Formats: sequence, structure tokens, C-alpha cells
Amino acid sequence: MRASTLDTARLVEGLREQTGGLARAVAGRDPETRVPTCPQWPLRTLVGHVGQEHRWAAELVRGGEQLPVPDPRQAEPGAPDAWGRWLREGAEELIHAIGETGADSGIRTFLGPRPAVFLLRRMLGDTCVHHYDAALATGTAFEIAEDLAADVIGESLELLSDPAFEAARPALAELRGRGERIGFRPDTAPGWVITRAPGALRWERGPVEADVVVTGAVADLMLVLARRVPPEHGRVTVTGDRALLDHWLARTAL
Repeated sequence: MRASTLDTARLVEGLREQTGGLARAVAGRDPETRVPTCPQWPLRTLVGHVGQEHRWAAELVRGGEQLPVPDPRQAEPGAPDAWGRWLREGAEELIHAIGETGADSGIRTFLGPRPAVFLLRRMLGDTCVHHYDAALATGTAFEIAEDLAADVIGESLELLSDPAFEAARPALAELRGRGERIGFRPDTAPGWVITRAPGALRWERGPVEADVVVTGAVADLMLVLARRVPPEHGRVTVTGDRALLDHWLARTAL
């Protein structure tokens, strides 16, 4: 997998930013609040999942060996008025583990050997998306810096195009094609172009020329790719082969 365009210090800062935003969105809220973008989960499960996965990742970094993925329904985040502190403590546990072990230290992950920073970046991406979920559920403003949103897009495309990830999720083979191209063109930065080649997915950053192009702010493109905002929402513009985009989005849940 490619390296992040962000250094470890910025990834750490970003995890703190997004965990803090999530913590503010959920603190003191009704645990049974439904989360529209995670329709099977009440808010308590969403909070439990994020805090639980940060702690799981920290343990994996410290031990260096892959661990079973925990069940978010079994997480215990405590009382709602303590959720903010519990979430921040989980993020800090992961940050501390990365600092102690070293960002470049090798660990075993579900994709095979990876540097520890791989998990920091994976947790950041998941936290950014779940921050949006929580903000939507509680009617709170969602904010994300452009560089973080761009890295979440890159990280998700790296996962989807990684042969080891496809091996773990064979259904992703349906994303292969005959060279069709899907483009995401932000307002203020280089875009992303996905090529659905017969043998594997490929992607690159740069000028966007594609069979279907989604244009909008980086944060909104991130939310479309994460299947949180539908392409017809009005925050983005779609030109070209809409069926190609819909086929991609229907098969790319992370």
C-alpha cells in the first residue's frame, strides 16, 4: 500500500481532532438515538465501536500480532455524560502505543505485515466517517480539515485496490471491469481516478478524465465515497455514466 501524504504527527493530530469532534457530538445524548447512516445501531453502539476499536488497535500495536475483531455490541462505553472522556482516552491509548512502538515497527494485520502507522491511519479514517454519523444523528455540525478528508479518500482506495483486501472479501472482484474510469474532482486539489481494469483496481491522483465524474468539496467527496451522502444530495455534481458510479458505491462498503 502507498504511504500517506500526511506524516505521523498530522495523523495523530487528526485522530485527536476527529475523536474530539465525535466526543462533542455524542456527550450526554440519549443512548438509544438512532443513527441514520448506521441503521442497525443506536448511538450507544456507535460510540462503543469507536472507543473499542481504538483500544483494540492499541493492543494490536503493542503486541504486534493480529487480534480478533471485537463485536461493537459488546462494547461498554459507560454513561453518556462520560462518553467524551472515554472516547478521548481510547484515542490517546492508541497514540501512546504508536509512540512507544514506533510508527514504522512491523505488526501483523488482517492484510498481512504492515507498519504500525497503517493502523493509526485506518482508525483515523473510520473515526472521521463515524464522526459524521454521530453529527448527523445528533444534529451537530460536522467539520473536517481538507487534508484529513483527502487522506481518508486515499486510504479507502488503497484498501479497495489491495490484493490482500480482495482476498479477504472476494465479492470485491465484482469491482473489476474493462477499463472503465470513475473520477472524483475536488474544487481545490488534485482529483482521484479509479480504473476498473480486468485484473485489478487501479487508482491515481491528478487531472480527472473519466467515464463518470463526481465534483465537489473534498469533504463531500469523502462522504460520497463512504456511502454517507448520496450522489443526488446536491452537495456534489455527477456527470457521465451514473450507472457506473452506482455499481461502484453498491459494492464498496468498508
